[in-house]
Parts: sequence; C-alpha cells; structure tokens
Amino acid sequence: MTLRRVLLDTGPIVAWLDRSDAHHRAVQSFLDGYRGELITTWPVLTEACHLVPASAAPLLLRWIERGGATLVDIPVTSLRAMATRMDKYADLPMDLADATLLWVAEHEGILDVLTLDRRDFGIYRTARGRLLRDVLERVGI
Repeated sequence: MTLRRVLLDTGPIVAWLDRSDAHHRAVQSFLDGYRGELITTWPVLTEACHLVPASAAPLLLRWIERGGATLVDIPVTSLRAMATRMDKYADLPMDLADATLLWVAEHEGILDVLTLDRRDFGIYRTARGRLLRDVLERVGI
C-alpha cells in the first residue's frame, strides 16, 4: 500500500512484535506492503516498550533508530491543548499517547492512522472536526 505518511499507534507496534498477539498477522501484512513514512511520538514508543515482551523492547528501539518510524517531538507549548483534548474525551478516556497522535495529525495534516483502537480513533476529531482514517480498515485487514 502506498500512503505517504501514516501515524503509528501503540497497538500495532505491540502486535507486530508479539507473534502471539491476535493482530500480529494483520499488522505484519500491512507493514510488509507499506511504502511510506510511519510517524509516531515518544509517548507511543514509551507505551509500546512497556507493553511488549521485555526482549522485544530493544528490538523496537533499534528499529526506530534505523528509520523504521519517525519520532515527532511534541513541544511543551502544546501540552495545554492536549490536556484540554484529554478532558474532552475523558469518558473514553484519551491517554497521552493518543493525544500526541491527534496533535501530530492536526499540525502535520496527517489523517491516516495505523491503529487497533478503532473505538477511540473512530470518535476522536481534529480541531477542525476531521476524523482520522484507520488504514487497516481501509485495506480490509
């Protein structure tokens, strides 16, 4: 699949690195065919390192370092907007990793997201009311 830039959420990272995960094959299939840039944030990487098997965390860090995904820095000046967004979606709740991805979506104009969290990302909207597009769903995975 050729999409220029796709946001990368925690769930697919965990599924990709954990062969026992129910979504491993779907994520692996997507990544095998993907030709573009994966964009993520430090909170997503931190969350993924916490959730993957301990032996997989160093593999993930090395993959990122080799260019597997681009880490976007989140400026301190954006924290208030993210806190407001987390308040808005408190009933889900929205975690910091998701808040950063939505911030990147708004500031980089990226609306495609590789996620397994269809419920939350099916509700989140950018400041302009735009819905992010789940790329796994779009390709029928």
